[in-house]
Amino acid sequence: MIKSRLVKRSVTVQVAGQRYTLKTDDDERLVKSLASYVDAKFRDIQKATRNQDTQAVAILTALQVAEELFQVRAESADLKKRVGDKTRALLDYLAKVGRV
Repeated sequence: MIKSRLVKRSVTVQVAGQRYTLKTDDDERLVKSLASYVDAKFRDIQKATRNQDTQAVAILTALQVAEELFQVRAESADLKKRVGDKTRALLDYLAKVGRV
């Protein structure tokens, strides 16, 4: 989200009741969407755990989002492997029938 190139704009978002001004080159709608997602996760965890300690809920939120990321990465890697396997099988088949 935050990039190292020249920053073009500031975007203000609210997460866990706190306002943050972020400097970013990313689209404002994307940044606000990300903040909204994190805020919703934060509130869900806060409600589920009945914990009012902002730092503890923030850590639990980060862990849940990280778990989602790792799951999507694993699914992506599995899909890439299956596509690669199918591609190789198709190329092998085409080579056998003299099409490649």
